[in-house]
Amino acid sequence: MTEPIPELKACGILLLQGDPVQSFLLMRHVDRWDLPKGHLDGSETEIECALREMEEETGLSKNDIQIDPEFRYMDRYFVKNKRTRNKKKLKELVIFLARVDSKPKIEVTEHEGFEWFEWSPPHEIQWKTIDPLLAQVEKFLEPKQSS
Repeated sequence: MTEPIPELKACGILLLQGDPVQSFLLMRHVDRWDLPKGHLDGSETEIECALREMEEETGLSKNDIQIDPEFRYMDRYFVKNKRTRNKKKLKELVIFLARVDSKPKIEVTEHEGFEWFEWSPPHEIQWKTIDPLLAQVEKFLEPKQSS
């Protein structure tokens, strides 16, 4: 049996600071923490979407970060909100991993604020999307952090 095709797709970037990792960036919404991410526009690729959203929401450009080409996180879940006119729709979320050496200046444009969270797994921030992503990043980084 084939999997259902997502009706919505969003892409974003989890920004890590330091090597080994010391912190990660989340953006503050009114009611939750989230990543710089957003929906695909037209024919853009996943990485183009993620970079555009990061720049729009943080003021950082692709020249300010180093993307890890080996990491790609994908999750699917149902959403029901104003964007979907309160109809339940399948959403696909794709997240890339990137690093900065130091904490750059963040220009908040679409959110209440931001915070650099200390990297101290396991994390309990938001069980539906953030925590599973951070757990996957922890597994991905384990061999790299210990070398």
